[in-house]
Amino acid sequence: MAQGTSSSFGLEGLLRPERLGDLVTGIVLILVGVLLARISARLFERSMQQRLTSHQLIVWRRFIHHTLLVLFVIAALREMGFHLSVLLGAAGILTVAIGFASQTSASNLISGIFLIGEGSFAIGDYIRIGQTEGEVLSIDLLSVKLCTADNLFVRIPNEQIIKSEVVNYTRFRIRRLVIPVRVAWREDVGQVRNLLLQIAAELPHCLDEPAPQVWLQNFGDSVINLQFAVWVCRENFIEVRDQLQERIKDAFEKAGMEIPYPQLTINTSGRPPLFPETRDMAGAVPDTGPK
Repeated sequence: MAQGTSSSFGLEGLLRPERLGDLVTGIVLILVGVLLARISARLFERSMQQRLTSHQLIVWRRFIHHTLLVLFVIAALREMGFHLSVLLGAAGILTVAIGFASQTSASNLISGIFLIGEGSFAIGDYIRIGQTEGEVLSIDLLSVKLCTADNLFVRIPNEQIIKSEVVNYTRFRIRRLVIPVRVAWREDVGQVRNLLLQIAAELPHCLDEPAPQVWLQNFGDSVINLQFAVWVCRENFIEVRDQLQERIKDAFEKAGMEIPYPQLTINTSGRPPLFPETRDMAGAVPDTGPK
């Protein structure tokens, strides 16, 4: 219908009486394309909701929507009388120019495809990328958007994510919570272990399977370092961490157990140190008598 009158590209040519029918047809095609693209994208999302992750659904929905919309726009331009060969040639030159000027965007685009295919995290997960932690708001082809615990919006390019370590805190249903515990040398390690396990048994959010554990990590300066580990559901992690530390402090105080803190002893009596290697504050061995 439009091939015989496709010589003019200006607005005046499109508004000529003999071209008004082509113009109306093109506008109708664009409106139908917008409507059909939206309906097709929504139907695909509903049908594949159980098979794909949330961010994969978003990417495929956008791809289907934009593809159908572009096809209908091309058909509408042909009906309006535009020479598509000229438009495609100009688009090709523009694409080459943009490609040279946006190598970083191309790298982010390729990295985004790998991220989507890998599926290391999804929308709603709480992750850490480098030094940044937050909830995933969206996963796009160029970047990932996070919302931090301070309600800050952070955009991280996909190329940076590919090169960084990514920690997903909410990938699995349960997490292990490890609390370091310091006790004095004089304390009975077995008694401390039983007290910690009793605290875990009294908290309803601490899981019985896997069972809580207490192990001796190492001997420090005037202290014994223990590790107290319990398993909790991911949604209760912060709550259980606070409750455990508070109950450990209260239980140790009631049992008369000491949680030691760093101490420094200064010898000002002039007497020889108990150990030959003991040094004074200046770092020299104290004088123990005439030479």
